Amino acid sequence: MISPPDERAALDDARRRALQVIDRLKRTYPAAHCALYFNSPWQLLVATILSAQCTDVRVNQVTKNLFGLYPDVYAMASADPEELERAIRSSGFFRNKARNLMASARALLKDHGGEVPANLEALVSLPGVGRKTANVVLGNAFGIPGMVVDTHVKRIAFRFGWTENKDPVKIETDLCDLLPEGIWTETGHFLIHHGRVICKAPVPVCSACPVTDLCPRQGVGKTR
Repeated sequence: MISPPDERAALDDARRRALQVIDRLKRTYPAAHCALYFNSPWQLLVATILSAQCTDVRVNQVTKNLFGLYPDVYAMASADPEELERAIRSSGFFRNKARNLMASARALLKDHGGEVPANLEALVSLPGVGRKTANVVLGNAFGIPGMVVDTHVKRIAFRFGWTENKDPVKIETDLCDLLPEGIWTETGHFLIHHGRVICKAPVPVCSACPVTDLCPRQGVGKTR
């Protein structure tokens, strides 16, 4: 059995190594940022809802026209469902997304004066908004630290031994316990970028990885 002092020492070592990884990724990807285009919290909320099962590149193509058609919460709340579906069709799951966008807009008008709340609990109460979407909005629209757990973050956190969980909420908790609050948002940016270009599924490109020496999976699934 591990004693409390040993547990603290192990946690301190894990935090130290995790910070080394994040620092290395920060230097490798200094321009990593939220790839969704937005000019307001409402636009980011819309874009993030649309990003489910869709690439950021495609979402940005969709919102370029969408924000012209529906420039604010009021316009979205009163949208014609079929017209909205046509406008977002290429983002996939367009019927469900259209319903969520309209319902979220109406909820914002009813409960928040038409403004996107800078509060996790209030955000996740909106239709179509889970913790990932809420943390994207908090971190990038309001500057409030939020740990985004998407498919890339989930994969990399597991590979680095930062979590043994598969549930996104539990992974978020593990990462928040491991890393300082002040770097939660930027950590998501670095991990997502790293997951897209190097630490891919199913096989990571270990030969090009800037943190191979810090990875407990060093040499596993390595590509040439």
